[in-house]
Amino acid sequence: MPLYRAFETQEELDWEYKPEIRIEDPKAFEKIIAGRIATAKAALAVLERTADVYYGPTRMEKLDIYPAAEPNAPIVVFIHGGYWFDGRLKKENYVWVAKGFVARGVTTVVIDYDVCPKVTIDEIVRQCRAAVAWVYKNAETFGGDRERLYVTGNSAGGHLTAMMAITDWVGDYMLPADVIKGCCPISGLYDLEPFPYTWLQPKIQLTGQQIRRNSPILNVPEGGIPLLISWGGNESAEFHRQSEDFGAAWRSRGNSAILHAQSGCDHFTAIEGFVDPDSAFLGMVMDHMRACW
Repeated sequence: MPLYRAFETQEELDWEYKPEIRIEDPKAFEKIIAGRIATAKAALAVLERTADVYYGPTRMEKLDIYPAAEPNAPIVVFIHGGYWFDGRLKKENYVWVAKGFVARGVTTVVIDYDVCPKVTIDEIVRQCRAAVAWVYKNAETFGGDRERLYVTGNSAGGHLTAMMAITDWVGDYMLPADVIKGCCPISGLYDLEPFPYTWLQPKIQLTGQQIRRNSPILNVPEGGIPLLISWGGNESAEFHRQSEDFGAAWRSRGNSAILHAQSGCDHFTAIEGFVDPDSAFLGMVMDHMRACW
């Protein structure tokens, strides 16, 4: 019997869902992390930052704010990846994400969160929702416009971005339904069902109920916010399918979704456009943000 869809072995699923094994260089992932740290240091030299602002009571519930030059600026919240478990990937490694947005007049907030197996995916989602709620409530204190709040993120952060889009802000947080005006999940995972059969399960320890609660594709609302769903054109077939299926599910409930495969990009390069204010991808995201207002 297949483990998931037509996949019969863990090795088949790992080939689809472990992006680093698809790169020939065995040290590629370590080089990517080192490169991002170096790019972050260079970006920090030219950006203003308010660092380590607590949005919640635990040690990892912190965020960094990179303000735009003009007051009352739109806000983008960025949620980084790491497959929900990799503690090496922290907000400090993603300073460069703010470089393009700030140059385009957008105040940027990069958040941290706890990782598995110290906490569950349920708790990671809760922390990210708490961060977005904090940003909405406190936007005026750092010169942001809470009525123009947008969320993006990549990989596990793409999944978490989608989870922000399905949040019941009224019922759970006593906030307006449209706290977030739009989202751009990038290279996300929207159906968590395959992961108990992969290399990830010992690290994230998913249960059936967690899968159902935290699979955005199973929880698409009516009246949902506009989405720009993007991924690398060179990613695995499953990353393509997950994004395409989620987009179809989002549209099936009467919601707006733009689907965009970035030509020539892989799982690790699909967010690199954020460092360059003139990149085609950042321009596309900016256009989507403006359309959401």
